[in-house]
Formats: sequence, C-alpha cells, structure tokens
Amino acid sequence: MLRLRFMRPLAAACLLLHVAGARADDLATALADLQQRWAVANYELRDKPRVAALDVLTEDAAALTRQYPQRAEAWIWSGIIRSTLAGARGGLGALGIAKAARRDLEQAIALDPAALDGSAYTSLGTLYHKVPGWPVGFGDDDKAEQLLRKALEINPTGIDANYFYGEFALDQGHRAEAAQYLTRASAAPPRPGRELADRGRQQEIAALLAKAK
Repeated sequence: MLRLRFMRPLAAACLLLHVAGARADDLATALADLQQRWAVANYELRDKPRVAALDVLTEDAAALTRQYPQRAEAWIWSGIIRSTLAGARGGLGALGIAKAARRDLEQAIALDPAALDGSAYTSLGTLYHKVPGWPVGFGDDDKAEQLLRKALEINPTGIDANYFYGEFALDQGHRAEAAQYLTRASAAPPRPGRELADRGRQQEIAALLAKAK
C-alpha cells in the first residue's frame, strides 16, 4: 500500500513532464513553421502576394500566442510578423499594425527578455527607428538606440542584432560605426534551419555595407 501511494504521485509527475515536453515540441515545430514561411514572404514574395502571405501569418502567429500566452517566443514572432506586415502595407494604415507589433514585443520582454537571444529588443528597437515620430506615430530614435544596444548586449555576435544596429547607425550618418557592425553581421554564425533567412539577410548586409563604405 505504501509503495502504491508513492507510485501514484510519481506517475502523475512523469505524466506532467511528458505533457510539458510534448507542448514544448509542438511550440518549437510551430515556431519553425512560422520562421520558414516568414522568410519566404519577406525575401521571395513581393507586392500583393507578400501582403496576403503576411496576413495569414499574422493570424497564425496570433493563434500561437493564444495557445502559449506565457511563452515569449510566440509573442516575439507575432511581433516580427506584424512589423513586417506594417512595412509591406506602408502608409498611415500600417500604424495600427505597428502598434500591435509593439505590444507583442513588449509582452515578450515582460515574459523573458533574453528569449531568442534578445530578438524582442532587436525588433522593438527597429520599430521605434522606422515608425514615424510624434505627432504621427511613436517613433523615437533615442529609444531605438537604447533597445538596439540592449539586443547587442544579449547577443553580441548575432546577425540580426548587428545588422539592425548597423542600419540604425548608417541612417544616423555614422558610416564608420555602421560598417563596423555590418561587418560583424556578415561574419555571424549560420542559424540551423534558417538558411533562407540568412541568405536574404546577408544580401541586405552587403547592400548596406556598400553604402557605408
């Protein structure tokens, strides 16, 4: 009887671990799918097909945040996709999408600032840099620099952290600094499973490096 009483909680604990592991696997699979589809939309599609693909991705990412509301990774990818959609749509109509992206990324930081190597800081900083400032939007270059530097603190060798800070520095007219960070981005280690995104990003890096030099 004592052995049975001991085994019941042990079995329950094992079941909970199994369920948690399965949910983690499901989340990883869903995130990999979003990442790959985002890369196709961002680097291979243009105009209306690109917007249409991003619209679908936005809905799928939002569904993932509802399924995993406590996982920063889901909120990060929702924010990234919304940010990309805002850029693809353009104009004042994109401002509402950009604000939703900001909320997603702020939620990710509240849950886990270091998730996905600080990607929430990178994406949020880029939003603050690219969205128009007051009175039209919430853009703020001082805030952008603060967030982008935080991303670099977390992931100093990352391709995106260095690329977006290099882009920011170039836009500020700091060509030498931009070249420094863009060169670091070009030397970033490849990301397994993200070959399409890496190829596209490296093309963007090369184009900005040419301008910086």
